[in-house]
Order: sequence, then structure tokens, then C-alpha cells
Amino acid sequence: MATAMTQSRVWTVGMSDCEPPPHLSDDLAERVVAAMRQHQSPSYPRAFEVWYAHLSGEMPAITLAMQAIITGSDAKVGAADIDTLYDRFISTERLARHAERTSLQVLGEIDGLMSLVDKALDSSERYHGRLSAMSEDVPPPADRQKLREWVEALVMSTREEVTRKTRLEAQLRDSSNEIRNLREALESTRAEALTDPLTGLANRRHFEEMLQKSIDQATLRREPFALVMADIDFFKQFNDAHGHLTGDQVLRLVARTMKDKFKDKAIITRFGGEEFAIILPDADVIAGKFGAETVRQALLTRELVKRSTNENLGRITISLGVASYARGDTAASLTDRADQALMAAKRTGRNRTVTEDAIEATSHVA
Repeated sequence: MATAMTQSRVWTVGMSDCEPPPHLSDDLAERVVAAMRQHQSPSYPRAFEVWYAHLSGEMPAITLAMQAIITGSDAKVGAADIDTLYDRFISTERLARHAERTSLQVLGEIDGLMSLVDKALDSSERYHGRLSAMSEDVPPPADRQKLREWVEALVMSTREEVTRKTRLEAQLRDSSNEIRNLREALESTRAEALTDPLTGLANRRHFEEMLQKSIDQATLRREPFALVMADIDFFKQFNDAHGHLTGDQVLRLVARTMKDKFKDKAIITRFGGEEFAIILPDADVIAGKFGAETVRQALLTRELVKRSTNENLGRITISLGVASYARGDTAASLTDRADQALMAAKRTGRNRTVTEDAIEATSHVA
């Protein structure tokens, strides 16, 4: 039996710990703390950032998303909600700004590089012009003094040109190296923008890109693929009972199990909060269900134990829904069918996998 050990230090939900970060104004800080208390929000740093972005009005998109959460049945904003809002809006915006700055630097370096190339071409033209002029004014061999002066002028002009070219080559190398470094930074920023920082899986933005790419390829090549939507059962209750840090360990455990079981055959993403999405290439609904069941059963063999107290926290279970691409599908229609299958799995007892055809069969019987 594989055993997953949680961190020895467990973060617990307690609003008495709320201390606003120093950059908040007194009035806004009071509003942030009051809202966090009212909605039983956790009080770690990214939670303050999310509430600040919401209440300051600086990011209308996060305000709309937050309002949708707090107008729900219990109006509670849990750790999973905070993480989803942070990853979707705040971290994405920061990376976008960093990518924009890096892109502008790349363009600046390219402009500088082109300027150096222009200088090199201009210098070469002037040098060849001087050579042409001197070649037309070669003194006769008998006039040794003028011939000596002509040769000295030629040598001096060539040395100056060599010095200029050496200097330009060094500048070109420096610019080329800088562009390469900036390009690597830009690629790294893009990779970071498409990665969930907690689990190391692809994030929702990457999922949306890859799902559309998979649909385009399936349409063109007539190759099947399956989409699996998965949700950790009772995760919010677990988070509230055992703390945010322990909840993070659960998310990492599920992510690691998915990566172990699917290897490189699938595109595994953290869709948001405790929900995951998996794109399985060259798979129909049967193969998709088999893969989903492999992950679900693997998690059942892993028991969570709290390291600090040896307390047994039980096993983590997940519910899964599977749909397969059908000709004419859009990203929205395929995701909706997989999500409907996931909802059916949760309605019928959780800790199970339901496929879209099982829902269709049930509806036909009804």
C-alpha cells in the first residue's frame, strides 16, 4: 500500500490571524478583513491579494467572478475558490505583463541589432569607396616617396576598417546573446503562464488551447480522442477540516497519481480548484473510462497520514466523467458532455466513473 504523508505543519482556518499586507490603505484594509471574516475566507497572502483586487475595483473580471461565488447558497469563499481566482486572474495578469515587457525588450534589441548591421554595411561601403578611389590614384613605381605614402594610407585605412569590424562583431555578438537570453526568458514566461504552480500540471488556459488543437486534429485526421473531467470528492469539507496546506498536499497527490498512470500519453490539467481535465489522444469512450478507472483505483490504495500526529486522514476519492469527440463537436459541447457525466457520477454516490453513453442509455430507459 502506498502511503502519502502530509506536511507536518498544518495550516488551519482562523480569521483571528488576519493581518493586512502593508500596501493596503487603512480603509481598504478594513473592508478586506471584514469581507474575509464575513465569507469565512482563509487568511494566507494570496487570499489578501484576491480580496484586494476584488474590493479595490482594479480588476473587474475578478470582481464578477467573486460576486458569483458570494451570491451562492452559503456565500462562503474557501481556499479552493481563492486558489482558482488567483491562478485565473492575478498570476495570469502578472505573467502577461512580464511577457509584454520581455517582448518589448526583444524588439528593442532587434532594433539595436539592425542598427549595428546598418553601421557595418555603411562602414564597408565607405571602405570600398576609399579603396576604389585609391586604386585610381596609384603613383608610378618610380616615385618611391609617393608610393610609400600611398601604401601607408592603404594600410592605415585597412587597420581602421579591421578595428571597426572587430568592434561591430563584438557588439553583434553581445546583442545576439541578449536576444537569445530574452527569447529563453519569454519562452519560460509562456511555459509558466500555461502551468499550474501548485501541482505542476498544465493550467486551464493550456487546456483550452490543447482541447481546440485536439479537435482540429481529430477533424482533419478523423482520429478519436477522449476527454475526462475529474473532481475530488468532498474536497471543500476536507480543506475546512484539515487546513489549506493539507488540502494542497491532496491536490499534489492527485496530480502525481494522474501523471504516474498516464505518463506522456495524456494532457493533464488542473481545470480549477479541485477539478482536473485530461485529454486522451487516440482514445474512445471505452479507453477513456479505462484510464479514468486506473487513476481512481490507484488513489484508493493511498492512505493519507498526518505526519505530526500520525492521525489517519483516510483515503481520497474522485469522481470522473468521460466523453469522446464526435464529428462537429466544439470545445464547449465536448466539455459540457464530459461535465454532465461527472455530475452524474457525483449524483449517484461519488467515487466512480460515468461515461456519456451511460447517461444516454439511462435517459432512453427513462
